[in-house]
Amino acid sequence: MSTKPTAAHLDDFGKVAMSETEKSILFDIIEDRSGTLSTIIVGQRPYNDWHGFIDNPVIADAILDRQSRDRHHIKLRGESLRRREASFDGL
Repeated sequence: MSTKPTAAHLDDFGKVAMSETEKSILFDIIEDRSGTLSTIIVGQRPYNDWHGFIDNPVIADAILDRQSRDRHHIKLRGESLRRREASFDGL
């Protein structure tokens, strides 16, 4: 019995620096899924800052090229729901 692949989800992208190995792995994931499977990438880092964050021109260009073809960019505005629900009164 084979399992059909589904959407992948990468949360908090860009929160910490990546090693060259991790950058290469990210490229491999994006490359394998490009044009066939959905990949959801969520993070605080603006999309136009990814090239600087990835910090390897070859890998960054390849990842951004594959992401730019069929991407949907959703930029959220407003206060964080986590921040709104948090209570700091007792601290």
